[in-house]
Amino acid sequence: MALFCQTSSWLLHTSLKECQMLCPILHLRQLPTVFGCLICTTSPQFAEPLDPKIICKGTPKLKSREKEDDISQNRAGRYNFSPRPFNLFAAGASKRRSETQDSLADITKPTSSKKMILRPPEKPLSVEEWGKMKEEFGTIRKFEELMLEQMIAHRSPLDVAKSLLVALADRQGDISYAILVKYLTLCVAQNNVEEIYDIHDIMKARYKVLETSASSLLIRGLSGSQRWKEGLSLLEKMKKVITPSKGNYGDCIKGALINQDLDLACELFYEMIANDLMPYLDTIQAFFDVGKSVKDDHWKAKLVQILSFLRDNQVYPGEALMQSIRQWFISLPGENWKGNLTTIKNSGQCPSCNQYLEDINLSPEEYNILKEKIIKDVIQGTDAFRKTTPQELEGFQSFVNKQPPFDVVIDGLNVARISSKYNPSQTLLDVVLHLANHNLRLLVLGRKHMLNRTRSWDRKTMDAVQKKADIFFTENVSEDDPFLLYATLHSGSHCRFVTRDLLRDHKACLPDNLTRRLFFKWQRGHQMVLSNYVPGKRITFEPVLKYDTIVQTTGSTWHIPYDDCLLERSSYEVPTKWLCLQLK
Repeated sequence: MALFCQTSSWLLHTSLKECQMLCPILHLRQLPTVFGCLICTTSPQFAEPLDPKIICKGTPKLKSREKEDDISQNRAGRYNFSPRPFNLFAAGASKRRSETQDSLADITKPTSSKKMILRPPEKPLSVEEWGKMKEEFGTIRKFEELMLEQMIAHRSPLDVAKSLLVALADRQGDISYAILVKYLTLCVAQNNVEEIYDIHDIMKARYKVLETSASSLLIRGLSGSQRWKEGLSLLEKMKKVITPSKGNYGDCIKGALINQDLDLACELFYEMIANDLMPYLDTIQAFFDVGKSVKDDHWKAKLVQILSFLRDNQVYPGEALMQSIRQWFISLPGENWKGNLTTIKNSGQCPSCNQYLEDINLSPEEYNILKEKIIKDVIQGTDAFRKTTPQELEGFQSFVNKQPPFDVVIDGLNVARISSKYNPSQTLLDVVLHLANHNLRLLVLGRKHMLNRTRSWDRKTMDAVQKKADIFFTENVSEDDPFLLYATLHSGSHCRFVTRDLLRDHKACLPDNLTRRLFFKWQRGHQMVLSNYVPGKRITFEPVLKYDTIVQTTGSTWHIPYDDCLLERSSYEVPTKWLCLQLK
């Protein structure tokens, strides 16, 4: 709906002439003064206008971001791994695999779209000049909106954007809501506080309710200013309609911290967490940045609680947050903390302080919780990624329950297909023989088509596999991951499994964050990944970490894993770099 205020043709003509001359130096807050009630907005669905009579009585001013290793038998008859710099879960591993694949198919598609060559001018244009440019790009719909988007991308001067608004008002007689929001985006990006104030005042006067994008922009723009509490008011209004985003909360938290309202900042932080929103790292960093100047035991306790939050939720700081945490510890009065950047040995020992990190293995209580959840929600539950029948699964469970515990469960098809260059049945046999040489009890999960006499599945080779391991063949259409998980968990905490599958789909089926974190911890401590295979020469497994990658403390030491800014880490990977803090 459009909101128009009547203006005489004489006033319109005279005002436009004046604006054309003043355009290079015109401030957005001056536009209503020149146009009177001419500049009005077209409201989208969620914006509600106030009474037009109120607007005409007095329009407020408008001011408008991852050594090879072999398995060796230890004294307990189990297996250890020699050092290796990376594994399946190491930060950057996924990126390296992706780059290898992408390099084989890197195709650039040319484009001749006018939208791609639409660039904003370097200086303000007159009404006529904007008209000519619009005619040149006449096939483009919503020219002004696209031009403002380009101005945002190129961080154009605000005067250039204002001249576009003048030309738009000259041609259409109003400035739409969408245009105002895009201009606001430019103002917020450039942190032009005065313009943000003006747009806030105009929108507050004309609309009872703002849609989410405008509210979010105003919250961000106001939170770093002297009028930061008005951003809080917008947050409260937003809560009546939707749950604000973590960005909305983060902006208000920063505003409260800048203005030393520490209790309010903590209140908003925990309110955000209660709404199941994970804070941005820069929001958490703001707490530690302010903490360096607040010498208070109460505030120290609050920041230690935030470190516990990072631990409990397996949140990994980036380098900026890590440095802020380090500097905060060093700044603590009466304490002598030293911070060093390091990498942890495969044994789990920190070379900086010689402390051993927490074991990757789950406690008996945690193991039982995970086992029950996996059986209930993944194996017996309505796992959408499972294609087996209840009868087949029950038959497998009966088979496993009658067997002694296994040491290693092998996803046969996944292992056999590690390379298309080698015969699958021979690959599987080589891996089975390699593990069997370490006196390990093995279970191989296969598909019934592997029993057929084919070139890929040689009968004599498969007979040799069955002499070294127990084998269970599922139906060809069955999903074998539930079988793999059940056999491994049923065999006990010592049992490991071999597959290159990351099991992310099954992790997603777990009902809560705690169980998903336990699953990921158990997976990293038990999954063996065949990373290198050369028939008759080499079989290499990725190392299984012995330590847990989470924030941890002994009281006199803190170890904080953090993300290397040069590495792109996927969600299922963990950092390889650590901050070691010692109390001297």
